[in-house]
Amino acid sequence: MKLFDMFKKERYIGDRVDLIKSYELEGEEDSISIYYNIVLHDTNKVVGRCDLRVGMNWELYYAGNIGYSIDLEYRGNKYAYSACQILFEIAKNDYNMDELIITCSPDNIASYKTCLYLDGKLLETVVVPENHWLAMRGETVKHIFKYKI
Repeated sequence: MKLFDMFKKERYIGDRVDLIKSYELEGEEDSISIYYNIVLHDTNKVVGRCDLRVGMNWELYYAGNIGYSIDLEYRGNKYAYSACQILFEIAKNDYNMDELIITCSPDNIASYKTCLYLDGKLLETVVVPENHWLAMRGETVKHIFKYKI
């Protein structure tokens, strides 16, 4: 469900958290990234951020269609999981996506657990190409999960 707050920002309502749209960026090859603040349900208390990357190309295969980050003091509450459930609905309803990719580094146990809780299929564990921006920032291996939505 989409509502508008007093600042005219799109708000997507979930059970535990809501997403408030921050901005969007157009990328290469007809891709677009939409950024959201993750807020506690029915509040404006920001607990993290997430984004939905619409489209698919070689870069997004390694980076994924969804990214998320939960502020340190709010970790351990499955807020990333709850945010991803909302992003799945946005991807399906607003962008006509029927599947998407989420990736995580093998040493990011919390993100790995989130990917498992979301009930995706682990496609493979890959070495990120050296010329990919993830590799350039030190993320050299990724688990790649696929989700049917």
